[in-house]
Amino acid sequence: MTAAGTDTGTAPAAAVPSLGRKVGSAARWSLINTVVMRLGNFVTGIILARFFLGPEAWGVYGIAQTVLLVLLSANELGVSLAIIRWEGDPRRFAPTVLTLSALSSCLLYAVLFATAPAVADVLGSPEASGVLRVMCLVVVLDGLSQVPAGFLTRAFAQGRRMAVDAVNFVLSTTVTLLLAVQGQGAMSFAWGAVVGSAGALIGCCLAAPGTLRFGWDREQARALLRFGLPLAGASLLALGVANVPPMVVGSTLDQLALGFYVLAFNISGWPVRIVSEAARRVSFAGFSRLAESPKALADGFGRALAVLVTVTVPLCVLLAGLAGPIVELVYGERWGPAARALPWLMALGLIRIGCELAYDCLVAIGRRRSLIAVQGIWLILLIPVLVAGARTGGIAGVALGQVLVAVVVVVPVYLVALHRGGIRFAVVARACAWPLLGGAVMAAVVLGLERFLGDGVLALLATGIAGSLVYGLCVLPSRSLLRG
Repeated sequence: MTAAGTDTGTAPAAAVPSLGRKVGSAARWSLINTVVMRLGNFVTGIILARFFLGPEAWGVYGIAQTVLLVLLSANELGVSLAIIRWEGDPRRFAPTVLTLSALSSCLLYAVLFATAPAVADVLGSPEASGVLRVMCLVVVLDGLSQVPAGFLTRAFAQGRRMAVDAVNFVLSTTVTLLLAVQGQGAMSFAWGAVVGSAGALIGCCLAAPGTLRFGWDREQARALLRFGLPLAGASLLALGVANVPPMVVGSTLDQLALGFYVLAFNISGWPVRIVSEAARRVSFAGFSRLAESPKALADGFGRALAVLVTVTVPLCVLLAGLAGPIVELVYGERWGPAARALPWLMALGLIRIGCELAYDCLVAIGRRRSLIAVQGIWLILLIPVLVAGARTGGIAGVALGQVLVAVVVVVPVYLVALHRGGIRFAVVARACAWPLLGGAVMAAVVLGLERFLGDGVLALLATGIAGSLVYGLCVLPSRSLLRG
């Protein structure tokens, strides 16, 4: 029982086409899944923001969601990735993985339940205590679902995963809307998340039968912890990076500003999460299969990065350039202040897509120390910059601070880590050059047309179409790389 090796070598020629077909099929299913789920969440968010919940309720929800995501990053100690990454039959060590995951997630929830009032108070939202205690039940449910979900990912079974996510979405959305109509505020999100996660756990067990089985092997447990704890540490730092901003906004500014920031952050996730989540469902498993062939790994990483950046750039440019009109058109005038942070958050989202892909690649080739170093540096530098940004520029200052730290420090550090892992800077530059050039030209066109045409619905539509056409022409020279 060993982790897949990281030695140099060449992948068997016959295995590459088979792997390519599996990854391609899984990627298509994953993209369909993510687009459908995100579209559903987008529509649900509009309904809630327009008719039932104000900025204050979104602020409470943002605090609870932030704490939940931090806990989820460490709830199974990183051991569930062994289901995807390790060689051999995973059913031999899956029971031990499940036991470790269940024990750690229950312990985390117990600590959170006891400290919820103090945590909510520190984060500037004392009323979030009850919401925290309910919403973080998801930690326990997620810990139990890690093993069956890992089997689905290992088998590239994204069609079955889509069915599971659909169950989660339908249940969580139904419960959230019903409770919101009854005036339950942020607690609507909490119970919706819990019910949806319970449905997803049942769905995972049905999609991967026989995998929810407890067991214990001391030697396996030691090997799993040696493998998983560094990854859990890196993941916890990564989630800290992602969730420190709302904590800073809540503690430095006020709950109203937090509500605007959370909405802007959610909007910035429309394109980023659709593309990134679809890719990450298959990227780690795919990179793991290529880890023994440095050339195949570098080619695969470059192709994946080129596709992700090419698809994401025009969406980010549109939302950044037309932030004010889009926010007011979709959510209403009372949410207008959220647009102040949106352009910088869109730039940050584009950077994050590349960083997340690099993260998955570094995990797959076993460079865990590099990950911990990158995430640690990012978090340490981020906190003082965000506090200063919040005090000088409000939520826009917080968003700008994140972009500055990412561009000046984090991206160069990631590039160095990738270079040491066998992926040269030229691979990254080739993947990003044409999309970034196209994005710059598109931004100029969008901003110019907005001033000329105005911000009516038809004007926004015409501006978006014209900008997209210009972008398409700019990235035509990169089509050979995208086809691979």
